[in-house]
Amino acid sequence: MKLQEGLTYDDVLLIPQHSFINHRSDVSTESYLTRKIKLQIPFVSANMDTVTESEMAIAMAREGGIGIIHRFMTVAEQVEQVNLVKRHVGFVVESPYTITPDTKLAKVWALLRKTGVNSFIVVDEKNHVVGMLGKRDYKFESNRNKTVFELMTPLKKLILGKQKTSIKEAKQIFIKYKIEKLPLVDNNRVLIGLITARSIINFEKYPHSTKDELGRYRVGAAIGVVNDFIERAEALVNAKVDALVVDVAHGHNDVALQAVSQIRKKFKNIDIIGGNVATKAGVLDLIKRGVDAVKVGIGPGGLCTTRIVAGVGVPQFTAVQECSFAARKKGVPIIADGGTNFPGDIAKALAAGGSACMLAGWFAGTDESPGGVIMRKGMKFKVHRGSASFLAIADRKIELENHTENQLNSIVPEGVEALVPYKGRVADVIYQLQGALRSGMSYCNAKSIKELWKNARFIKITEAGFRESKSHNVQEI
Repeated sequence: MKLQEGLTYDDVLLIPQHSFINHRSDVSTESYLTRKIKLQIPFVSANMDTVTESEMAIAMAREGGIGIIHRFMTVAEQVEQVNLVKRHVGFVVESPYTITPDTKLAKVWALLRKTGVNSFIVVDEKNHVVGMLGKRDYKFESNRNKTVFELMTPLKKLILGKQKTSIKEAKQIFIKYKIEKLPLVDNNRVLIGLITARSIINFEKYPHSTKDELGRYRVGAAIGVVNDFIERAEALVNAKVDALVVDVAHGHNDVALQAVSQIRKKFKNIDIIGGNVATKAGVLDLIKRGVDAVKVGIGPGGLCTTRIVAGVGVPQFTAVQECSFAARKKGVPIIADGGTNFPGDIAKALAAGGSACMLAGWFAGTDESPGGVIMRKGMKFKVHRGSASFLAIADRKIELENHTENQLNSIVPEGVEALVPYKGRVADVIYQLQGALRSGMSYCNAKSIKELWKNARFIKITEAGFRESKSHNVQEI
C-alpha cells in the first residue's frame, strides 16, 4: 500500500515572488469567516474555556476578527456571554435591560454586578416606559429595601426618541438636553430600543471592527451534538448570535453530521460552522448538511494529544490544502484550526487555502482571556488547557454532569494543561500577527487573501532547512 505524504507548516516555506507591492500596509487581510460574515483580519479566537468568553470576543470584534464563546457552561451563562458582546456596542440596543417600578434596590445592585450596566429603563407590565433609573439616582442610597419607583427619574422628566432616530438626530438630542441615554418608543410608548452616547462613540471609533447590520459586534458560540444542543442553539439564536460552531473533535462522525442536519432544518438563516475534519470527504459531507464554513484540524493544536493518544490525524498543512480545494468549489470558507507555532505559519495556512485561522495559544495569556494571572519565580503566567485535557473534562463532569471524583477514572484525556506567559492586551498580539501576515503576503505579491491563494508557491524543506529558518549560531538577548 502506497502511503500518502502529509506535511505540516514546519515542512514547507512560501517561495518569494516578483512583487509589485511597495509596502505591506498596502495589503488587505480582509476575508470571510463564513459565506456571509466578512472579517477585516482573518483571526478567530478559539472556543476554549481558557481563551474566549465575552471579553475576548469583544476585543476580537473590535480589531476586525471574531471570537467564539466556548460551550462549557450552562445555556443561560453562554447566552449571557453573547448578550455582553452584542450589547457592548451598536448604534441601537434592541433589547436594553429593564426593571419594574416595584424592584427593590438590592436587586438593582445585583443586576449591576451581573450585567455591568448601571442604568436601567423602568417599564410596566406591558413594557411601557415609565421612568429611568441611573446610578446617580441610587449610588448614595443606603436603604436597599427602597423601590425603583421611589428613586427613578419619572416619565415626565424623560426625553424619548422614535424608532427611526438617526445618529445625527440622537447627537443633537444629547447636546440639547445634556443627556447620555435615549430610550426609543413606538406610538404607544412601548420600549423598542435604546441609544446611548457611549454606543455612538464606540460605533464611530472602530470603523474596521466586525459588526452586524445594526452596528453590534459579531460573535460566534459553540454547541455540541448531543443532549441539549438544540435547546442551546435556539437560546443562542434568540440572543442574536452571528454563527453557531458545531464543536466536536471528529466532525465526520454520523452523530455530528445528523446534528448539523437538525440544526440547519430548524434554523434556516443562522450561519453554521461545522468540524473538525481533516479530509475532503469530511468537508463535502458537512457541506451537504448545510454548513456555511468548515473548521479543519485534527490534532495540530499545541495542547492537543489526539495524534499521540488515538493515533489519528492529518498534518495540518496537507489537511488545509486538500480540504480547501474541495470547499472552494462549493463556495464554502475553510477555517484552519491549530498548528500555527510561528507567525509565519498563519501566512502558510491562508496560502494553503484557508479563509481564516482559529488561534488559541496566541491569545491565551492575554488580559482578555478567562482566568487570573499567576506569579511563578517572578514571572507572570495564565493557565491554558486543551478542551479534552483531564482537568477540563473533569471540571465539566463535576460541575455540569454531577459526576463524583470516583467516576473520573474513566476519563481518557486527549489534551494537556499548561502555563503560558502573560502577554498583555490581545490587541497588541493581533497587531504583531497581522503585520507578519501582511509581510508574508507582500513577499508573494498578494494584495488580498484571494491573490495569496492564486500566487502562493511552496517548497518542501528538510529538518536542516527548518533549523536554518530559525535564528542560529547566536546568543539571543
